[in-house]
Amino acid sequence: MRIRRILVANRGEIALRILRTCERLGIETVLAASDADLDSPAARAADRVVRLGPAPPEWSYLSVDAVVRAALASGASAVHPGYGFLAENPALADACADTGLLFVGPAAAHLRALGDKLEARAAAVASGLPVLPGGEVGNPAEAEAMLERTGLPVLVKAVGGGGGRGMRLVSHAHELAGALELSMAEAGGAFGNSRVYLERYVARGRHIEVQLLADGERVLHVGERDCSVQRRYQKLLEEAPAPELPERLRSAMHRAARRLGRYLGYRSLGTVEFLVDVDTETFSFLEVNPRIQVEHPVTEATTGLDLVAEQLYVAEGRPLTLRQEDVVLSGHAVECRINAEDPDRGFAPGPGTVTDIRLPAGEGIRVDAAVQNGSAVPPYYDSLVAKLVVWGPDRATALGRLAGALDRFTVEGIPTTIPLHRRLVAHPELRQGAVDTGWLGRVLAAGGAGGTGGAGGAGGADGGASPGSLGASMAAGATAHG
Repeated sequence: MRIRRILVANRGEIALRILRTCERLGIETVLAASDADLDSPAARAADRVVRLGPAPPEWSYLSVDAVVRAALASGASAVHPGYGFLAENPALADACADTGLLFVGPAAAHLRALGDKLEARAAAVASGLPVLPGGEVGNPAEAEAMLERTGLPVLVKAVGGGGGRGMRLVSHAHELAGALELSMAEAGGAFGNSRVYLERYVARGRHIEVQLLADGERVLHVGERDCSVQRRYQKLLEEAPAPELPERLRSAMHRAARRLGRYLGYRSLGTVEFLVDVDTETFSFLEVNPRIQVEHPVTEATTGLDLVAEQLYVAEGRPLTLRQEDVVLSGHAVECRINAEDPDRGFAPGPGTVTDIRLPAGEGIRVDAAVQNGSAVPPYYDSLVAKLVVWGPDRATALGRLAGALDRFTVEGIPTTIPLHRRLVAHPELRQGAVDTGWLGRVLAAGGAGGTGGAGGAGGADGGASPGSLGASMAAGATAHG
């Protein structure tokens, strides 16, 4: 089934990103926008705009009924959910199937299985992937018994969520009961699912993820990304390929990700996330993100592929035209997430109006911006206002271009993380490569990059958009995902 008209059920830079590819492919676009986004840059770029509902996401972007009604009323034949909000919600995939709409994403069964971290972990084990010791616990007694398998330290993690919410580090046995109670309460409030599990904590880990593209029959990897620059489990900077990664590990993770995709019979874009133990040079499975990622542009920059287009082709039922040997990686790319936050005030959120924005341009530079002069940054959504992506023939060139681009990137009217990124890119340890997930936390605590903040830690970070409000997400000390 060819897509002639599509409803984009998202906002900000990812909505614009999808709209651009659809325009290139000759697909008519309808943007489903909340009241806060009816005059946004994405709304101006779409062929049509339909009102989704009031600004709070639970009445607009998080409402399955509202999205399906908007798609049917507009005459769209497909729905693209982007990332975050309903992108991983099997209820939307089911509703689309029930009403004859194409859902641009994996099957509802895969969304259910992969949305449950323990089911995903079981699938990884069944397909032969290594996992960290751990398992589900429901009370302090079970958690204490699990410690005999995991040892200390451990992470308490939410079964049904990500992005650091519901996650607690336990370094001493007496901390376990309290951490368990807090994690279960936070997971229940954030995801409507209070189940948690324990997993051995890796003191020095790198967050490496492998991009998959699959049509249900064939599964390709499209390279890997290093997402280890994190603050409290939230990604701030990503790059491809992963620097200073032993080739045997790189190849092994590519094979492992494809093996899991084949085991699942996966269809669509997906990302298999791994944790590399720096000290032992081994890797373990973390989770699968069954959607397009925030950081997908670094993969596009190093492969020349349009991942949104490939996602749409698979949704239409087309088989992949690529073979694994057709995927050729070239050069190096780095992405900075520009968030409306003030690093010098504990990453306090900064909703407001953009009074002036000046975007860098030049060889190898790409900016996916969600705002323009006069744009409002509402308090209801995640804090991402732009992504700066820079490519170079090698990592040193890419970082040099990135430093220059950041110097020319100005946003006035709201605070942003641009000053922090300028300092990070100049940091000698980042220049050397291969930082671990706790690196940024240590740098911030030492005042080496400006600002303040808690330490990051190994154990994964969701790359998807947080559906919660800017203020709520930052109240927990977590950078909103974007």
